Amino acid sequence: MSVYSMTGYATATSSSANDTKTDAKSSVDASQNNDGVSAKAAAAVTIELRSVNGRFLDLSFRLPDELRALEPALRETLAASFKRGKIELRLNTKAESDTAWPQPQPDQLNRLSRLETSVQAWMPKAQGLSVNEVMHWCKGGSASEKIDDAALQAMRAAVKGLLDARAREGKRLVAVLMERVTRLRELAALAEPLVPAVVQRQQQKFLERWEEALTAVGAAQTISKQALQERAINEAAAYAIRIDVAEELARLRAHLDEVTRLLKAGGEVGKRLDFLIQELLREANTMGSKASSLELTNISVEMKVAIEQLREQVQNLE
Repeated sequence: MSVYSMTGYATATSSSANDTKTDAKSSVDASQNNDGVSAKAAAAVTIELRSVNGRFLDLSFRLPDELRALEPALRETLAASFKRGKIELRLNTKAESDTAWPQPQPDQLNRLSRLETSVQAWMPKAQGLSVNEVMHWCKGGSASEKIDDAALQAMRAAVKGLLDARAREGKRLVAVLMERVTRLRELAALAEPLVPAVVQRQQQKFLERWEEALTAVGAAQTISKQALQERAINEAAAYAIRIDVAEELARLRAHLDEVTRLLKAGGEVGKRLDFLIQELLREANTMGSKASSLELTNISVEMKVAIEQLREQVQNLE
């Protein structure tokens, strides 16, 4: 399963006189009658989708007033395909044959005739419709008959294009994330052999300072040597536990294994990866606070840099 980015762009155009779905502007062959009159006035519908990262699915629409009724259907189509991200939809219409005269259809002429008869029955002085007015109404009616279907066709094509764009971007992000994961594994491998030596060295320093402190206050003369030695060993062991970062390294590796598994599995992994990034940062911070050597401190800083780079990229995943 693919990993999808929340960043992408797609556009699609469909025509009310063409049922073909495309990712680019589709051409329309207007059928003509023997008198050179267009049989159908067509309108092109262009849908543009822009997507950026967001915590939830946030949809915004910019539609012409005559197509506001399509918003629920467009919203439903987007919600069925995307789960996260801020998506902006722009819909534009353009008449493909503004100067062409339509071929009036019988049902249109019958409707206009009935309306004219009804109006003149109530208003005998009302003038009849002119040919120009009839052609105007027929042109407007024929252009709007299939414009909704054209908009939905363009919508489906644009959604497919946006999914493809987000999948391509997601693939690139996965490659970047895996590089950062590999870097963190390398840093953990560098830190692991340092831990026992650092603990032993710091423990020895603690024992030396312990003896110096006891000598300074004269406690060695009032307390038995065996009791002092046992107390020193217990304190040194407790100190060693406080500065040992082996557990933090083990948990960090476990989190990295889970990050790798999620990236390979794909799907909607953004929120789970975001939680794992927080846990990785927690372990790196703990390691830095417990580090008692310059080497471990530097490794902790490098880890936090790599984890922040992971966080920035994970914020873009669905």
